[in-house]
Amino acid sequence: MIWLNEAQHYFGDAHVGEQIAAALHALLTDEVRMPVLVLGTLWPKYAREYTALPATGRQDPFSRARELLAGRTVSVPEGFDVESLAAATRLAQGGDQLLADALTRADTHGRVTQDLAGAPELLRRYENGSPAAQALLQAAMDARRLHVGLHLPQAFLIDAATGYLTDTDYDLLSDDWVQAAFAELAEQVHGKQAPLRRVTVRLSDTPHSVVVPGSHPGPVFRLADYLEQHGRETRRLACPPASFWRASHAHLTNPDDLNNVAHAAHARYRMQWADHLMRRAIDVGHLGAHHTLVTWLKKAGKHREAESLMRQVTDVDDPRALASLAIWLSNAGNRQEAEALLRQAFDAGNPHVLSVLANWRREAGDHEEAEALVQQAADADHPWAWKILTDRRREAGDHEGAESIARQAADAGKPQALPLVANWRREAGDHEEAEALAWQAAEAGDTEGLRLLACWCEEAGDHEEAEALAEQAADAGDPRALLFLARLREEAGYPEIAEALARQAAELDATFLEALAFRREDAGDHERAEALARQAADAGSWNALTLLAVQRDAAGDHEGAEILAREASTGNPNALTWLGFQAMQGQRVTDQERAAALIQQGADAGDVNALGVLAVWREEAGDRNAAEALAWRSADAGVPNPLARLVSFREGAGNLMEAQALARQAADAGHAHALGEHLLTARWLYGLDPDGTPTPRWQ
Repeated sequence: MIWLNEAQHYFGDAHVGEQIAAALHALLTDEVRMPVLVLGTLWPKYAREYTALPATGRQDPFSRARELLAGRTVSVPEGFDVESLAAATRLAQGGDQLLADALTRADTHGRVTQDLAGAPELLRRYENGSPAAQALLQAAMDARRLHVGLHLPQAFLIDAATGYLTDTDYDLLSDDWVQAAFAELAEQVHGKQAPLRRVTVRLSDTPHSVVVPGSHPGPVFRLADYLEQHGRETRRLACPPASFWRASHAHLTNPDDLNNVAHAAHARYRMQWADHLMRRAIDVGHLGAHHTLVTWLKKAGKHREAESLMRQVTDVDDPRALASLAIWLSNAGNRQEAEALLRQAFDAGNPHVLSVLANWRREAGDHEEAEALVQQAADADHPWAWKILTDRRREAGDHEGAESIARQAADAGKPQALPLVANWRREAGDHEEAEALAWQAAEAGDTEGLRLLACWCEEAGDHEEAEALAEQAADAGDPRALLFLARLREEAGYPEIAEALARQAAELDATFLEALAFRREDAGDHERAEALARQAADAGSWNALTLLAVQRDAAGDHEGAEILAREASTGNPNALTWLGFQAMQGQRVTDQERAAALIQQGADAGDVNALGVLAVWREEAGDRNAAEALAWRSADAGVPNPLARLVSFREGAGNLMEAQALARQAADAGHAHALGEHLLTARWLYGLDPDGTPTPRWQ
């Protein structure tokens, strides 16, 4: 058993988080090492972040974590229910004095765990602390919710805290306020916890930290976990004061911390601080900071400054920066310099640019140079250069040359080339050689070889061997062979065998199981369709149940559709909302009433899209307070678009002051980009200062 306390510290690591997720997945699927149990805790915010699908065109930083967590999360309630509290009471009566003491305070709200961990005392110390202590804790809370690391430099906390004090409290600070406040916060509560405790950082604890020479962070402190979570909730709508951003720029030295705070400033439309902090991240060596800043400058229309920044970075032969500048110049029509920069990027250690360069040469009609470049990429171990070369040879009719290149790639450690050659050999009638190559690919770990062998056995009528090979491929993590056989058996009139094969593949790919459900539905076998849809849901895919519900509803079976949709909402919160949208198409008043009820049920089931629809409806009905509450719930769930829609509605209705106030609140909470560039620049051309006033023009 492996226990991952606060699993975000593992999966959220910018450098090795995905490697950790992949390693755990490999461990959990290794039959030799079973049984294995991995347990961890995640706050809801991180669970949503790691399992959300990336927007189109965006990077996917948590693909392996999402795969690992899919269908494997259990929501832990804030408190224990009545039955559990009764069991706890029996344990307490059996002599557990610590539990008995906790139950005297937690018997109404059920938060026994938090009480045992000292949460009430931590909260009391925060709420009743001196102004200086509260200011330090608020600065620490904001730092953690804006993704600064666990270890907060004391110098940063001191300078940041001043902006959290009122003028009166600031004037009343004693000369020794720093020592007094830190001493106050170091006093331990239950569970040997302190609100803010000094920690000693081992060198091995910070493998990715970079400290600028001469700027050692000095003493560092860690905020209590419960207060961190409390701060995320209670301060989620607040933008930190100017002192926080100044202290971040002056005292943070970890590249990831600076990059994260810069992004936080940008998300709050604090554009000047975002620029300053991202430049600081560049100074301390963050690898992607220059690329981000260039993107921001381009969006702001500062093309010359963006190009200048790219050229500054290219002076140090950064391959990524060289490639970015090359693409920039190419799009601007300067292909000659762009090609020179791509060659420089290759020399700096990026072999992938050669394929781009080869395409440019081919577009210019220089096919000989293009092929030479691809060959150079192959020599530099570009992973798919051999495929480009073989495609070019076959296009030119040189099948023998293409096969020779693919065989060379296989000999060089690229087994994915073998199934390609196997197919070519089979097309040429050399079945014996084709099978030998497919087996060779399979033995080298490429499951495509097993899939080919299974397909060929099926074509030859050897169904038993085909299934055995398909199962072998599936056991190796590739369900495509099983799915292929399932389709063939379905088409051949063996539905039960097809379903059995699809169930075997469903754990890795439930799409064909879903397809079978709809085939049974279309054939009128509704009971079998539901059974297959439920099997797909058991495998982690709720689409079939959802779409069956929508299909039944369209056919007029509203009651049956709603039963299925409620069942589907367990894993797909928008199932009921889909029915609501369908009902909205009706012209009768009862259709609209049913639509509203279904969408409300969707919202209750956790569908954030439903929250957005309800927010708009409340706004149109004139209930602005309810509309805002729903929009903020949607934003808290990761979908801030309804806030932007409310701003647009109010602006269109002539309520300009209300629209601007809501837009600023959204920006303060980090949802500026949901409002859209046009809406933001129309109001605040140069961004906002930390206090929310418009930023004057700056350089």
